[in-house]
Amino acid sequence: MKAALVLTALLASPACAEESAANPIRKVVGMLQSMQKKVQAEGEKEQELFDKFMCYCKNGAAALDKSIADAGDAVPELGANIEAGVGQLAQLKEDLKKAQTDRAAAKSAMAEATAIRDKDAAAYAKESGDLKTNLGALNKAIAAIGKGAGGAFLQTSAAKVLSNLVEENDSLSDLDRHDVTSFLTNENTGSGQILGILKAMGDTMSGTLKDVVASEDAAVKSYDALISAKTAEVEALTAAIEEKTVRIGELGVQIVQMKEDLSDTQASLLDDKKFAAELEKNCATKEEEWAGVCKTRSEEILALADTIKILNDDDALEMFKKTLPGASASFMQVEVSEDAVRTRALALLQEAKAGKKSERQRIDFIMLALRGKKVGFDKVLKMIDSMVELMKQEQLDDESKKEYCAKQFDHADDKKKGLERTEGKLQAAIAEAKDSINTLKEEIAALGEGIVALDKSVADATDQRREENSDYKTLMVNNQAAKELLEFAKNRLNKFYNPKLYKPPAFVQISMHRGKADPGPAPEAPGAHKKQDGNGVIGMIDTLVKDLDTEMTEAEVNEKNAQEEYEEMMADSSAKRAADTKSAAEKSAAQADAESLVVKKGETLTSTQKELMATHEYIGQLHGECDWILKFFDVRSEARTGEIDALKKAKAVLSGADFSLVQKSARRFLRK
Repeated sequence: MKAALVLTALLASPACAEESAANPIRKVVGMLQSMQKKVQAEGEKEQELFDKFMCYCKNGAAALDKSIADAGDAVPELGANIEAGVGQLAQLKEDLKKAQTDRAAAKSAMAEATAIRDKDAAAYAKESGDLKTNLGALNKAIAAIGKGAGGAFLQTSAAKVLSNLVEENDSLSDLDRHDVTSFLTNENTGSGQILGILKAMGDTMSGTLKDVVASEDAAVKSYDALISAKTAEVEALTAAIEEKTVRIGELGVQIVQMKEDLSDTQASLLDDKKFAAELEKNCATKEEEWAGVCKTRSEEILALADTIKILNDDDALEMFKKTLPGASASFMQVEVSEDAVRTRALALLQEAKAGKKSERQRIDFIMLALRGKKVGFDKVLKMIDSMVELMKQEQLDDESKKEYCAKQFDHADDKKKGLERTEGKLQAAIAEAKDSINTLKEEIAALGEGIVALDKSVADATDQRREENSDYKTLMVNNQAAKELLEFAKNRLNKFYNPKLYKPPAFVQISMHRGKADPGPAPEAPGAHKKQDGNGVIGMIDTLVKDLDTEMTEAEVNEKNAQEEYEEMMADSSAKRAADTKSAAEKSAAQADAESLVVKKGETLTSTQKELMATHEYIGQLHGECDWILKFFDVRSEARTGEIDALKKAKAVLSGADFSLVQKSARRFLRK
């Protein structure tokens, strides 16, 4: 068919008519032979291209099969890893919460134990102090009675302490209490009996003091062991909390990454499967098309060969020489009429194309069909109608696309602004929580340092109070002993200088025995002694005794005030320590809550930032998808309207319409 059309065109050409006067068929045969070679050469090139395409099909299919298999293995593995990671994350969060609860409980237990220890220590200090005071009074009474100075003892403050002790001692029988009370009120009671009762009380009280001291030592040891264990527990829990918090953050990021990998792998798997199916379909289609191409080419080559064989026949050449001129003239007459119409239509289309500078190739396609002359007007008219409908539909599609783009830009911009506001709020909340955590850490550290300093102050105050009390007791004992010695000396002086004021010592036995050795003869004895004035020294002794009494009274007042201040300080310190410990525990819990809030807000912020990033990417995709249509919508609409008008005019010309302007354009077009 192709060869026949070419042959007809050549025969219709004036140039060919002139050349054929000498030997027209030889020229045609030569051209047919050139065509035959060209078809064969094109066949070889197309065969090479087809072989390369089929190699691509084979290699591409193998690569896709491997990629699909790998993705198929990776998807369930990633799903299992994500599920395991989510389980681990949930367990870590539970473990973190439990560790925080356990740490708070341990700190609370430490605070409670410290408060109890402080209270017990204060109670111990008071009880042991009372016991020691009472024992001191008992020992003084026992010593005085043992020395026969019971009367002098009754004048001391220790007698009052002993009296109170006897009244409050429930372990004494009524008879013993009566005897001791009688003794303390200067009633005549046997000293031996009283001494026995007091020694029994002293033994009992010493045993009680020993038990109290042992109990206090055991309590302190138990407290120290508890605090040491709880401190180690808190440190271990704190390390665990920090480790689990870091692990939760890392695992959360890993899970997000695995989910992204899973999503990417699934999308890649779907794309690979889709592409593999398309590749298989396209390759099969191409094989079918190639078979048809090979068949058509073989038929064309055969047609060219047969035509050459026919035209090379001498009888055929002679016959063409006789018949070609008449047939050529008839053919040219028909062609000129159709060419005029084609020229008019081409002029209209060319003018529309030059005026609008359309980017589309549809007018070129119609013009190409008109110039080819092998397509009939009916078919061109149908092509024009189809193309007009296509352009109208494209206009509707552009309008729909423009509306869609505008809506999507508005929606995406609103979403972006909302996410940016949420991001700002989350960042502000996280910054505020972190500031709160830092403040709480500083406050907790300050409370801890304050508690340590308070404990040191309590310990220092206790040591100082112990030393002061010891100094006081030593002072009182020494002053009392000094008073008794001075009184004894004064009484002895009165015996010599003021016999009427002399007081014989009670229960005192003086041994004059000097031993069994023979002293030998007595030396010369002195004369009669002349008494000195003893009242001066006695007065001095009275002054010294008075000074001792004053000092002891001041010491008692100072001791009482110091003890009250100490006890008040102990009570205030205990209350402050308990309050500070409770505050530190509350701040630690608040810190844990703030840290948990930072983690949760951080996860939400990460999710929001990813969504915001995705929104930015979507807006970028919208720009890539919509900017062109929004920018060139009016230009495209105007160009499309011009194309439709030109196509309608061309259709009218092809349908028989006559436009003078078209004829002028056609003449200009033909001159060119």
